[in-house]
Amino acid sequence: MKENISVESGLGKAVLLYNGECDVCRRIGGWVRKSAESGSGASRIIERPIGDDPDELRRLNPKLSIWDAYETIHLLMPDGSMKLGGEAVAEVLRRLPNTRWFAWMFAVKILGFRPFQSLLNVGYAILSAVRPLFGCESCGMPIHKRPFVWLKEWWTSRVGGPRPAPHFSKNSAPQPGKR
Repeated sequence: MKENISVESGLGKAVLLYNGECDVCRRIGGWVRKSAESGSGASRIIERPIGDDPDELRRLNPKLSIWDAYETIHLLMPDGSMKLGGEAVAEVLRRLPNTRWFAWMFAVKILGFRPFQSLLNVGYAILSAVRPLFGCESCGMPIHKRPFVWLKEWWTSRVGGPRPAPHFSKNSAPQPGKR
């Protein structure tokens, strides 16, 4: 049975939103689910694959489009704020009992710079870019097209134009409202 989640409910738990169509994201979500369980069976983090229920996504955060949620991992905090990408990963690691021991380092600042968080952000960006190589069919792009897409996005950013499309194709990911 699906756990009813509401930011207003004050559960005090973060909600991890990830691409439920992506094999890589599903595996990571499963690992988070197992790692978040305490000895009593209660979970410290609620993992939630998106895509199956766009209405639930809108209820959790009306400003978040399903396409943005597919593009990068989101962590909905108990206070209603949202963490993305590497910041979300760092917060998940802080909340898991078996990774808490080293997750403090992502908050360390040296001259106002967080070097470990920056490395995590780069690592997340690389993983996100290569997900298609590991079996992500819903958010992936064939590797031979990536340089051309990058070049087009770079050119568009220099001369102006519409926002670059996410790294997945809307034809390969479930459409909002369709099952």
